[in-house]
Amino acid sequence: MIGYLTFPEWLRPEIIPGLPIRWYGVMYLVAFAITYRLFLQLAVKEGELDTDRDTVLNLFFWGIVGVLVGGRLFSVLIYDPTGHYLRNPLQIIVPFQRSADGGLQFTGLQGMSYHGGLVGAIVAVALYSRRKKLAAWKVADLIAVSAPLGYTFGRLGNFINGELYGRVTASPIGMLFPQALRNGDGQSTRLEWVREMAESAGVEIAEGVETINLPRYPSQLFEAFFEGVFLWVILWFLLRKRSPFPGFLLSCYLIGYGLARFLVEYIRQPDRGLDFPIALGDQLAGGGFSWLHFTTGQILSAVMILAGIGGLLLFNALAKRGAPSEVASGPQAATSAGARRVRSRLRKR
Repeated sequence: MIGYLTFPEWLRPEIIPGLPIRWYGVMYLVAFAITYRLFLQLAVKEGELDTDRDTVLNLFFWGIVGVLVGGRLFSVLIYDPTGHYLRNPLQIIVPFQRSADGGLQFTGLQGMSYHGGLVGAIVAVALYSRRKKLAAWKVADLIAVSAPLGYTFGRLGNFINGELYGRVTASPIGMLFPQALRNGDGQSTRLEWVREMAESAGVEIAEGVETINLPRYPSQLFEAFFEGVFLWVILWFLLRKRSPFPGFLLSCYLIGYGLARFLVEYIRQPDRGLDFPIALGDQLAGGGFSWLHFTTGQILSAVMILAGIGGLLLFNALAKRGAPSEVASGPQAATSAGARRVRSRLRKR
């Protein structure tokens, strides 16, 4: 009996074969568009910020630049243990490389790090907010509640590419990714645990075959749901209207995403060449599992969680002191909110 799913054969990274237009890039555009639309709804239409559409558009432009620059740099500096990009720095920004015959081959800009994109976005948005005298932490809060739904589509792009798949499993929700075999993630049939896993999953080992492809968790879909849809629902519908001080929603986002990513990493295939930077206990066999083996993604996610907790404490303390003008409460807050609504109506006219 077959106990796994098969990656859809009709799903291809390219939208039109032969053209360098991929679903992954389109999913990025969809993600940015959704985040922009939600942010605009809060910032301008609901008057959460004293600003206009043009300022929001410029803010997002620089935020996207920060995402792309930060995500790319983290990917090539942290997630590339081979040092390829250090030896070929132009390939960090140039989507071509020399082929064996001396011609140019389109490779795209492969590799983006979420954590790097987050850092880049924070830096870019903070600098632009300071220049335009926007309430930076309020801006961050609005982005925090808007971004997760868009992020969902980024992970769907990973799934379409057949990348960032999970660890091998005999679970019925396991999926056979043909890309894993092409990427060198096939398993040797000489290993006992491979033969046992194949038998449990219903994967037949043909005579004479030395390397097989085993089902894996579709971790991209888990991330799309928990780091995207689920987190967005909590932030947008449950916490947004109950935010007690600026910076609260940003801190909750850092904690929520960090926790979701940390847990999903237990079923996600560790990054090639990095494996488990922190491994406590015995070495794992290929199909093994341990709560005490931590990936690079988990380490960075743990930093996010700590930053979120620290943010809650810091922003709460600032709010109690009444230091930032944007944390006003009582009549002053009501007057400020009323003024924002009036300005919003005038802009609509």
